[in-house]
Amino acid sequence: MSKFSLGVLERCVFPFVETEDPDVILGAAFGEDVALTRVGGDVLVSHVDPIVGAIGNIGGLAVHVACNDVATSGVPPRWILLLVLVPTLDDENLLEQIMRDANRATKEVGASIIGGHTGYSSGLSRSLVAVTALGTASGRRLVRTRGAQIGDHVLVTKGIALEGTAILAQDFSDVAQKLGLGKGDIEKAHRLMGDVSVVPEALALAKHGATAMHDVTRGGLLETLLEIAHLSGVGIEVDAARLPIRPVVARFAQAFQFDPLRMISSGTLATTVPADRVADVRSALTGIGVLSADVGQITDGVGVRITRKEESIHYRQIRCEEDELARMWTLYPRNE
Repeated sequence: MSKFSLGVLERCVFPFVETEDPDVILGAAFGEDVALTRVGGDVLVSHVDPIVGAIGNIGGLAVHVACNDVATSGVPPRWILLLVLVPTLDDENLLEQIMRDANRATKEVGASIIGGHTGYSSGLSRSLVAVTALGTASGRRLVRTRGAQIGDHVLVTKGIALEGTAILAQDFSDVAQKLGLGKGDIEKAHRLMGDVSVVPEALALAKHGATAMHDVTRGGLLETLLEIAHLSGVGIEVDAARLPIRPVVARFAQAFQFDPLRMISSGTLATTVPADRVADVRSALTGIGVLSADVGQITDGVGVRITRKEESIHYRQIRCEEDELARMWTLYPRNE
């Protein structure tokens, strides 16, 4: 599953979601993954996301992906609405497993499932799970994608290409073995799915003064940084040598021939932090067991410039429709 291009969104989506409701603080906007709605004396933060491409643990992954977006605004997710569609009437065991996984993930982030819809559709070849996550600001400072300031440092947590590598290990294990990856590599990669939540680190970063946050989803870190730069009206300089890439991710990238910078990576958080707060922020992250890397800086300019040794590539064009995991599904189609 991939996104439409920015051009298609601007032509076919955004013109039809405008609102004059004064209680809508932030409605549908490219690169901003939450809606902010004034409810009484509080602000409701909400987000919806579907999962189709992952076969194993789709229920848990869908919950974490949606909750991550709420948390990157600095607000803990509290409530979950869950849509589950399976291919056939006979898929009761599959439905039950999806619900078990979703329930477990919901408890892990401290939220509650409050409703939703379950059903089946013969038009589906794989299950579809969509989660709406909600939470209230309750006086907390809200963080948006567009908040990066010139001089801020760019931090990346945990490592890049985590989710995509885990999905390849889980749903493409047969392909991985044919490409020369061993069972040990596949098991290590599969365990990366345990790092898919960014809720604890996002809340810690918001508390310690992060100016912008964005979880790394489709399009990978490169697309994430392009969106931060675009919305904030700044440029971003990144030193590729400082990018955190776990050894097992590097081995999967080499075997499957994917670019880790463009691979979906829920579990990775990109954030911008004022220079005078970097040390405190990284210490706070270490205190909750989250590794981080200071990979670059916000500059006056446009787009994202990535430097590798003597080579420097300046990326300017947003390509939210491109993602390495989607390309893997095209190269190695699944029949499940």
